Amino acid sequence: MSAPRPLVVENVRIVDPSRRLDETGTLIAHEGRILAAGAEARGQGHPEGAEIVDGRGLLALPGLVDARVFIGEPGGEHRETIRSASRAAAAGGITSILTMPNTNPVVDDVALAQYVMRTARETAFVNVFPAAALTRGLEGKEMTEIGLFTEAGVSAFTDGRQTIRNSGLLRRIMTYARDFDALIMHETQDADLTGAGVMTEGLLASWLGLPAAPREAEIIPLERDLRLAALTGCRYHAAGISVAASAEILRAAKRSNRRVTAAVSINHLSLNENDIGEYRTFFRLVPPLRAEDDRQAMVEALADGTIDIIVSAHDPHDADGKRHPFAEAEAGAIGLETLLPAALRLHHSGAVPLMRLVEAMTSAPAALLKLDRGTLKPGAPADLCLVDPNAPFIYSKDRIRSKSKNTAFENARFQGEVLRTVVGGRTVFEAERAPREA
Repeated sequence: MSAPRPLVVENVRIVDPSRRLDETGTLIAHEGRILAAGAEARGQGHPEGAEIVDGRGLLALPGLVDARVFIGEPGGEHRETIRSASRAAAAGGITSILTMPNTNPVVDDVALAQYVMRTARETAFVNVFPAAALTRGLEGKEMTEIGLFTEAGVSAFTDGRQTIRNSGLLRRIMTYARDFDALIMHETQDADLTGAGVMTEGLLASWLGLPAAPREAEIIPLERDLRLAALTGCRYHAAGISVAASAEILRAAKRSNRRVTAAVSINHLSLNENDIGEYRTFFRLVPPLRAEDDRQAMVEALADGTIDIIVSAHDPHDADGKRHPFAEAEAGAIGLETLLPAALRLHHSGAVPLMRLVEAMTSAPAALLKLDRGTLKPGAPADLCLVDPNAPFIYSKDRIRSKSKNTAFENARFQGEVLRTVVGGRTVFEAERAPREA
């Protein structure tokens, strides 16, 4: 494959949280790397044969890093392949994704992680990094070979949607992971407390006549995990908190343990339980959608840094999985293409500063996963996106690039459109109205 043509974007607002940089200037990508990005690059000589575009009115951001992406491949290619997920990611300005091990077969063996890596190299438009399972078959009984996975280049371990019940086993996993400085990413949903619940316990669930689970189904395993993390000294990451009490618990834990981090899904920053409306199954999620007070608590925790990163929690399901009564439908929604525009709502409303918002989707997840991504510093891989932050659009079904269509944002009105995505200096997505070479 030939080297990508050099790219120069002039008069563009560059927001790079890794350098606390927010200024208008020039971005230059050459030979797959960032050559310069900032005001000081103005007037700098352009590489020979460069494509020069005017980025006036646009944002240049580091390519987004999404640390929670479920795919179908292997075993569920009818829902999503590595290639189709990467195409959707590129359209959303995402240049790196961490895939969950919840496939068929489960990624609980080094050979399967290598399969994902190889398939991604051959078919994907963006960088794909597989997470490995914590336990064999995601059954919560036997630890996987963390050392062998680490040697193979895997640094994050999770059972995806599953929560390990056995505290003794989880302690052993955390102790073993600590010796490899591996990241433990854990779902905090107590299956026994949740039972058949599909909503948050409260008045609305009663009105709708749907089985519900208490918020304690999230709070109790989170408290347990944080105590085990302090005991073992491992790098621990709560995969997705969603209730106000969880934020308070996490905030207290972080005062004494800097190796603890957490994520929130864009769904729980943008939606609340009222969005379920007339039993719309695209809003059947895990964790379930919460009350508005909980959503606002998530926004505040993101703004003050208690919550470290935002994830799409992209979870594709076909029509057969969603065309059921609400309580029987598959849980999950796609989100790669809507992660950034939905997040920009928080910027436009003034709820979260733009720098903090972009940090939570770029440099923060990259640092968490030990990736040399999520930055526009000179010498870094030229992974970036150009965004019109004020462009209005409607996310209609015909825009969806994922193989599955189960979005929680169908026909949502957004303000902030990705116009171009670049990975390793090569353009992998370009909107019709993207700025062209003069």
